[in-house]
Amino acid sequence: MARIAFILLCHKDPEAIVRQARMLIGAGDYIAIHFDARAAPEAFAQIREALGDEPNVVFARRRVRCGWGEWSLVQATLHAVEAAVEAFPRATHFYMLSGDCAPIKSARYAHEFLGSRDVDYIESFDFFESDWIKTGMKEERLVYRHFFNERTQKWRFYTSFELQKRLRLMRAIPSDIEVQIGSQWWCLRRRTVEWILDFTRTRRDVMRFFRTTWIPDETFFQTLVRHLVPEIEIETRTLTFLMFSDYGMPVTFYNDHYDMLLGQDYLFARKISPEAVALKRRLGALYGDDAAQFRISDEGRNLYRFLTARGREGRRFGRRFWEVESTIGRDRELMIVLCKKWHVAKRLVARIRQTTNLPVMEYVFNEEGAALPDLGGIQVTLAKRTRHRRALMRMLFDYYETDRLVVCMDPADMDLLTDFCGDRARTRLLDIQCTFSDEYLAGHARRVGLAGEQTGRDTLERLLPTIRGDIIHERDRIRDAEFANHLILRETDDPAHRADLLSRFLDVPAEKAQEIAEIDHLFAD
Repeated sequence: MARIAFILLCHKDPEAIVRQARMLIGAGDYIAIHFDARAAPEAFAQIREALGDEPNVVFARRRVRCGWGEWSLVQATLHAVEAAVEAFPRATHFYMLSGDCAPIKSARYAHEFLGSRDVDYIESFDFFESDWIKTGMKEERLVYRHFFNERTQKWRFYTSFELQKRLRLMRAIPSDIEVQIGSQWWCLRRRTVEWILDFTRTRRDVMRFFRTTWIPDETFFQTLVRHLVPEIEIETRTLTFLMFSDYGMPVTFYNDHYDMLLGQDYLFARKISPEAVALKRRLGALYGDDAAQFRISDEGRNLYRFLTARGREGRRFGRRFWEVESTIGRDRELMIVLCKKWHVAKRLVARIRQTTNLPVMEYVFNEEGAALPDLGGIQVTLAKRTRHRRALMRMLFDYYETDRLVVCMDPADMDLLTDFCGDRARTRLLDIQCTFSDEYLAGHARRVGLAGEQTGRDTLERLLPTIRGDIIHERDRIRDAEFANHLILRETDDPAHRADLLSRFLDVPAEKAQEIAEIDHLFAD
């Protein structure tokens, strides 16, 4: 009978990870856990304390800081696989999972399914001939070296890329491999996994190549399996049911998707909403039900396409999803940096990004040219961003695959603040209060069109008290609103107090906050 060693990559929600692990090992299977080194140490300690004595649980010996599109995701997977191979000699299959996955069949069904055919389940399509990549870079993922994270180090990523193109620093793909591409959610036999681990130790040239490719979790295992395993022993599909929206975002499943999920010809599904408590409970009970029977209809994707198309084809003026959804997400944290001097806030969040690797957005509701990913058109104008503010933030959380996001806002954006602070998400405010010299206010008046280069000194002197009064009024309105979790950082604060505020705002250790607080010339104009 098949025995599964689950390879779990996760980075949040330790309570859910513990529940997921206990459900899976409860059926006699195994699990190897890699918990992202970027996550809070106390979260990992909580998981270790809860599962450390379980004989069917093992942890990756080394934790790495994972970033989307980086080699680190593959390295984390290899660490977990190595731990599982050594700890669980009776495991016959190794199944990749994330914390957002849940079973949609019983354990008995999964064991019988895997035991019925001696094959590996992994998507592996020819990288150059297939149309698996719909938009963006294709060949450039491989023939150029990518040293930086595209999402957190965008300028460095594209500067390095353009420099290599200009200097024609293309590299050759190892001659004896044919690069494949596909979903990272695979299920491989023990023999295949052992072959892959042996390959990683002997083929340093191939390892060097993949370490600097872009998004290697979509190519590394896919290529090696096709290189090492006879084609007749590969089933080119994933056993994890997942779908993507027209906007390139993973479709999330909720409580009312239970019956539809059970009818799909898959063993697991992702992404399950953190709010779908009833769905998770029912699927957990199902996994342990040896008597459960399943009727496979496999209509999920067609049904989704039909229902989402109605708003554009059947009902031409049907509302877009961002006009219907009304919350950022209960389990998400939105950290808002308020500052009238935009350059001060930008310096601070750049330091936060560099130090914590948190996704950071600058003044997206104030600057038309603020850097935003393609979110299907909702991001193209300030009017759209403001009108669909919660949807925009929700899509940014999904895009960066995170539950914690930092955004800069102007203190004048009172309606936005009221809206976000009233959401079910956990919202924190860091109100940076700067001092304003007359010279700075005069420059501000010119920048916003209240004065010109030829405006006389007498006119400016009459104008400056009004501008200063507006700034004070904005501060008073925010204070009078009595927002929860409202922290005030003043330019005159000493470094120790500044670090304490940052630690509370970002929920990071004191040492990390001190590192952020040591930024030079934060308030310089």
